[in-house]
Amino acid sequence: MVSRRGFLTGLALTPIAYAAGCSFRPTAPTAAPAATRPLPIPPLAPATVGADGVRRFTLAAQAGSTEIVRGVRTPTWGYSGSVLGPTLRARRGERVAVTVTNELPEPTSVHWHGMHVPAACDGGPHQMVAPGAVWSPSWTVSQQAATLWYHPHPHGATEKHVQRGMAGFFLLDDDPADALDLPKDYGVDDIPLVIQDRRFTADGAIDESDPTDVGLLGDTIVTNGIAGAHLGVTTERVRLRILNGSSGRLYHLAFGDGRHFQLIATDGGLLPEPVELSRIQLSPGERAEIVVTVRAGENVTLRSLPIDERGGIDRAAEFGFDDTFDILDLRAGATLRPAAAVPAALVPITPLAAANTAPARAFELQWFMINNRRMDMNRIDMTIPVDTTEVWSVRNKDNWPHNFHVHDVQFQILAIDGSPPPPALSGWKDTVYTTPGATYILAMHFADHTDPTFPYMYHCHLLHHEDQGMMGQFLVLAPGQRPAPMRMSMGHG
Repeated sequence: MVSRRGFLTGLALTPIAYAAGCSFRPTAPTAAPAATRPLPIPPLAPATVGADGVRRFTLAAQAGSTEIVRGVRTPTWGYSGSVLGPTLRARRGERVAVTVTNELPEPTSVHWHGMHVPAACDGGPHQMVAPGAVWSPSWTVSQQAATLWYHPHPHGATEKHVQRGMAGFFLLDDDPADALDLPKDYGVDDIPLVIQDRRFTADGAIDESDPTDVGLLGDTIVTNGIAGAHLGVTTERVRLRILNGSSGRLYHLAFGDGRHFQLIATDGGLLPEPVELSRIQLSPGERAEIVVTVRAGENVTLRSLPIDERGGIDRAAEFGFDDTFDILDLRAGATLRPAAAVPAALVPITPLAAANTAPARAFELQWFMINNRRMDMNRIDMTIPVDTTEVWSVRNKDNWPHNFHVHDVQFQILAIDGSPPPPALSGWKDTVYTTPGATYILAMHFADHTDPTFPYMYHCHLLHHEDQGMMGQFLVLAPGQRPAPMRMSMGHG
């Protein structure tokens, strides 16, 4: 058995001096700088639709600098800009094509997180784009309306690339979602919100040194690429499409006055009906769409509270679980445009499997391993016949936090420790937080796309864990197909 000490790649964080001269506890973000800047809304990516009906986008991975903290220029990476990326948007049934150019000094990739996509177009570590090279994936959108996202996925360097600013939203639309009277005016009452945390060196650069056992934890909260943002609200109800874009931090979201909100969608799309909540937890990579009601002239703050789901975690403070901090101020105008109540029924979900279905596969998460093995780019961990539904058992047997993400599919949580999932986890998911000691039963369907050469990934989405090898890969095969030999370079961290 390899010892835990053998996996450690960095010491616990030590306090650093912030550019403005204040010192902070490394895992405890301060209340963000005064919310003096309007929340930036990622622009919708320009697209062309030709006579062939294909919706074409272009993205360029590039370096630049960004005023993340007011008055300080920070070297950053982004897509078609200095930080983050534009929001891609397409409809179910459309053919999309993306031309990706790498203008960075090192290889990168673009993974379409949550997308049902051919393996050769998935953008994982097998689809690296060299500096100066172009990658041109194309696929047909064949899933329901959802808030997806895209980000780099180079094996051993994903955390670094995301920390430097590379991430963007990919929104999907369809007729059932359009028919619902929900806030849908992009950037007005339908707000994409990526929450991240960063540390900075004394000269304002992103501090990539000394990760904790969950990776890089920041002392500054960043929303849509800047610290100290506020959202001007002009309607009675606001839809927030929230993405935890951090590499290792969990968020336990609530409003400062404890008001309730309605959860309408999770990772893979709308729920059957809204779920009324006063708080919701998101681990890295997870998304939630909520609708909150505001009154004219009021200010309300979205905050993060200490993490409840701790299980056997014995160093909660080191992992940021005790932290409380502000994320975003919502400032309502003196008059607000009326908005309809959230519909009582949203989009039905057909169960993929019975709740008592026996799992066909089991996955145990510990340290930087899944089932006691670290990632090997040349090892196919399993093959799955196309057009099959599988039930998996996932258990975090560690005293570290982990979550579990599966490429290509959206899954349903059938049970957690033998009980039905709470309503907030009853919808489509591609990433789920795994409380230490608990067993999660997941059902997923593998359809349409087969490839004997290019695999999909499953992994912990705490990016430091992923980079250190907490990942596996699988092929989806048609009848008669056999895995092709793998000859790929690989490395961990």
